[in-house]
Amino acid sequence: MNDLSLRDDVLEELDFEPSVDASNIAVMAKDGVVTLTGHVSSYAQKIAAERATWRVNGVKAIAQKIEVQLPGSKKLSDDDIAKRALNIMTWDDLTPSDKIHVKVSDGWVTLTGEVPWNYQRQAAEADVRKLSGVTGVSNDIQVVPHVQAGDVRKNILDALKRHAEVEADRIKVDIHANGAVAIEGRVDDWEERQAVERAAWSAPGVRTVENRVRIA
Repeated sequence: MNDLSLRDDVLEELDFEPSVDASNIAVMAKDGVVTLTGHVSSYAQKIAAERATWRVNGVKAIAQKIEVQLPGSKKLSDDDIAKRALNIMTWDDLTPSDKIHVKVSDGWVTLTGEVPWNYQRQAAEADVRKLSGVTGVSNDIQVVPHVQAGDVRKNILDALKRHAEVEADRIKVDIHANGAVAIEGRVDDWEERQAVERAAWSAPGVRTVENRVRIA
């Protein structure tokens, strides 16, 4: 696929995505690397635009340069955003809000704390990024496992074998100290690459995942 065709496909996907107002987004493509520029009215739209771009066949990497420009009616004080962030996490059964700390500066939310599972870390970020007034999110929550590191590799390999869309024998898994995992190999598309990473994160005891898997 040439650069112009890839650019057009990304623009069409952005226009098709109902959660994104793509009227102020520009797209450039070169050798599979897509650059997104322009502005949207919420952080949630920025994330949705990136996800829509990844769905396009031929995209190998994304340079995300979209800015969040909040309408005047949606601007909130940092105190209000912090309170809303704490409230939404309290109501979410997936998020242990008592273990998570929130700091807000100029609309940018920083999450810290320790949780036992990565899905809890992801749930906290998902809760916060959809709030009005948020211009960005830094997720510094640490995953602190309650299992032995020796079990982690086996759990990941077992998870890979359960994924029909992934050829497990094409993936190499390395386990390092303190639950750090590195995965490498080759897959056919971005969806498979994400499936491999999800399989790694699904194993109890994983604190970080370095995804070195390449798209063939």
